[in-house]
Amino acid sequence: MTIRLGGIILGLGLTAILLLWSLLPGAVALYKDGFPDKPDYYAFQEENIAPEDGFSFEGPMGKWDYAQLQRGYQVYKEVCSACHSLKFVAFRNLEELGYSEAEVRAEAAAWTVPGINQQTGETATRPGLPTDQFPSPYLNDVAARAANNNAIPPDLSLMTKAREEGTHYVYSLMMGYVDPDPADQALSPDFTTPEGLYFNEHFYSINIAMAPPLTPDRVSYSDGTEASVENMAADVAAFLTWTAEPTLIQRKQTGWFVLGFLLFATFLAFFSYKQIWAGVKPKK
Repeated sequence: MTIRLGGIILGLGLTAILLLWSLLPGAVALYKDGFPDKPDYYAFQEENIAPEDGFSFEGPMGKWDYAQLQRGYQVYKEVCSACHSLKFVAFRNLEELGYSEAEVRAEAAAWTVPGINQQTGETATRPGLPTDQFPSPYLNDVAARAANNNAIPPDLSLMTKAREEGTHYVYSLMMGYVDPDPADQALSPDFTTPEGLYFNEHFYSINIAMAPPLTPDRVSYSDGTEASVENMAADVAAFLTWTAEPTLIQRKQTGWFVLGFLLFATFLAFFSYKQIWAGVKPKK
């Protein structure tokens, strides 16, 4: 008993020493220097926003708006693909958006993908096939940096899962190219946007290397939808949500089935319990 108690006391003592060893330097630094100053861009940061009517796929009963997804693909193709890859998505996946097999083949052929010259074995390019992934706009990271002020444009396949509130983040980023608020500028007078960067109130460090990608009527929607910045931002955010999680709606539908089954099993177990123990009286 004494040995066991001594072991417990020794263990607690070692734990306390380790805690003090890890926390004491930070506590001393905090006492001497205080809390670190907030970065100069802190005053400009804004919370993510969403379209006035939200997105059709949000909520437990959400569904894809396939017309919106097709418009979002058009925005990606005509605007975003100049800088951003979509390497985890194949052309054949576009059939899930309502395109026919023939349309997918034609769409894939409109892209140029890397290949091999069968005669010489050298690197070449060829029209895309439905089995190909969307190609990168750059040969390598060096070329990407050279074309984008030393910043590598991220792949967008999983972007809405890689960022907090991913769908709203993409929409907010597209809408965040505004002029700095004078009141916020007064709170942080030393803040500036360096040449080659752009002010975006929804980007984590405010100054972003990506130029404003959307302007009114940047694309021409075939279904007659107005190509406003708001609509294009919502459409491409919806499309990138699909690329990151194409089974989102199926998962929600499966969840309702599982909940229903569990509810049924709970009632079945309860009535079985009542039937089995119906003749047994509880002891007083």
